[in-house]
Amino acid sequence: MQVLDGLDGLRAEDWLRLQDSQSNPFVDWRFLSALVESGSVGEGTGWQPRFAVLQRGETVVAAAPLFEKHHSYGEYVFDWAWADAYRRNGLPYYPKGLVAVPFTPVPGPRLLAVDAEARTALAGGLVGAAQRLQWSSLHVLFPDAADAEALASQSLLERKGVQFHWQNPGYSGFDDFLGHLTQPKRKKVLAERRKVREAGIRMTVLAGSEITEADWDFFHRCYTMTYALHHSTPYLERSFFSLIGQSMPEHLVMFVARRGDKGKRIAASLLFHDDQAIYGRYWGALEYIPCLHFEASYYSPMEWAIARRLARFEGGAQGEHKMARGFLPVQTSSFHWLAHPAFNDAIARYLEREAGGIDEYLDELRERNPLRGGGATAT
Repeated sequence: MQVLDGLDGLRAEDWLRLQDSQSNPFVDWRFLSALVESGSVGEGTGWQPRFAVLQRGETVVAAAPLFEKHHSYGEYVFDWAWADAYRRNGLPYYPKGLVAVPFTPVPGPRLLAVDAEARTALAGGLVGAAQRLQWSSLHVLFPDAADAEALASQSLLERKGVQFHWQNPGYSGFDDFLGHLTQPKRKKVLAERRKVREAGIRMTVLAGSEITEADWDFFHRCYTMTYALHHSTPYLERSFFSLIGQSMPEHLVMFVARRGDKGKRIAASLLFHDDQAIYGRYWGALEYIPCLHFEASYYSPMEWAIARRLARFEGGAQGEHKMARGFLPVQTSSFHWLAHPAFNDAIARYLEREAGGIDEYLDELRERNPLRGGGATAT
């Protein structure tokens, strides 16, 4: 087991061999490399790359995107209260170890491995590395089912969460999807789309290599505007978008909102996709148009996904409002190890109580299913 300083000690071919069985674009070597190369993570960001590698002999059999964190921004699983409890007791919470895709709350593989044995060994090795490096804790965010099993076997604490995903059982088109919504929800969607049309807005789609540097410039203006409205600072550098546009265009699709006969661009959303799903990631607008966010970030991507027979649309973190647009609640998880025994016990008790609340919340949400009959069967 090795913990590397950045990506320099990790051969691309080793990572690529491990990711071959995964379609998820966010553990793609090109995506992670773009984060490092652009300076979106690294020195001065609080995200220090410390990728973990497990070998059998000379062969790399497992690896994980591991970071040394000096804050809790950009994670979407909130542990600020834990950090504050450490501070109030005179204990340092940072640095901590984090296995995650930076700024990306998309469930998927986190422990890339050739087999279950290697995956379990990597999970145990990560805990051992956290102990050696004297981190306060280790956190693994949004793992898939295979990773969750390996992490649970090493006695990491599980924390439950909720996201909202749209499922496509094989809709023939957007109208078919609308026909499966309850009448109030269908009326709401139609009204929101009508408002965008009446504002003179039309949507255009740029896929893959159709996205030019000029498009990236415009999109980045929109992206930074979103953060400015929330009095925050963007996580991703402008060069990150150029890098992914050059290296992994087959995973990218941009929806651009234009207004009037001259087609002035006023907003854009960027989504990723693989052969199974489309993933909502970034959005921004240069001016406010009622309901344009829903059109650019949900409805137009849904139409695009239906045409390509993608099975689901993952809309990102939080967002109970997504249910009114046909998204359904799904449970997510994260796993946590804390070096301090008393804090580990206290947080274990807290997570047990929190899990009960999450279960009740999911039950309540499922009773508000926006689909007729509580589900969807494509026609």
